[in-house]
Amino acid sequence: MLDRHRKKIWDLVEVARHPEHNQPAFDWYDIFLSVLVVVNVAAVVVETVQEIATAYAEVFKALEIFSVTVFTAEYLVRLWACSADPRYQDGWKGRFRYATSFLSVVDLLAILPFFLGTWFSADMRVLWALRLLRLLRVLKLGRYSTALALMGRVLRLKSNDLIATIFALIVLIVLAASVMYHAEFVAQPDKFSSIPASMWWAVATLTTVGYGDIYPITWVGKLAASVIAILGIGLFALPAGILADGFSELRRMEQASSKKCPHCGESIEG
Repeated sequence: MLDRHRKKIWDLVEVARHPEHNQPAFDWYDIFLSVLVVVNVAAVVVETVQEIATAYAEVFKALEIFSVTVFTAEYLVRLWACSADPRYQDGWKGRFRYATSFLSVVDLLAILPFFLGTWFSADMRVLWALRLLRLLRVLKLGRYSTALALMGRVLRLKSNDLIATIFALIVLIVLAASVMYHAEFVAQPDKFSSIPASMWWAVATLTTVGYGDIYPITWVGKLAASVIAILGIGLFALPAGILADGFSELRRMEQASSKKCPHCGESIEG
């Protein structure tokens, strides 16, 4: 009996991971927590306006207490019900494995700042840092939004390609900063004083932002900057292409899976 109830609760709290569950209770659960997360993030943003924070201090405090109560209860329920999942059935080891998963850590970080600020005394800077950590609650939307869950699956599917792209980008930034340092140091020792200082220009140029606060004035620097800017356009287009391919590949996998017999697993000829 207990295991059956545990399984029902686990299906409820993990509905974003199991879209095949199509029941009103699952929908209301997702909608309620999604709205609560959005309201919390909005409150953190609005609370930085001193006049509003002072005028509605009690409202913000009540919202924080209510939200932390809900998120804490949800976290404890997930920790209790996770053993219904075969991945976490190994007693305390299974629960520890679940507690250290990414989204479970996000759940913990969503409530931890409140308890740390309540239990320990600290100066205002530390307290403000803890309050800003509440913005991490926006990551909880990944549990309740099918679209965000899909994005997470795409990122995992294309993680190796994205890591390779990031590595190539870092290498290009270092090379661009080194070239520009050697080309512009004599003419502009105050702006291109070192390779680390030149990295700011490299990042602004490769991302095509071009703030204009630092720019080359020698013909060698201008020539190098032209080549680097063109390379930046191509390199920063790669992640978009990788993600688009990931969405297409995931869609093809889902279509192929839907054409399999649910009993024998064999492909159904359409």
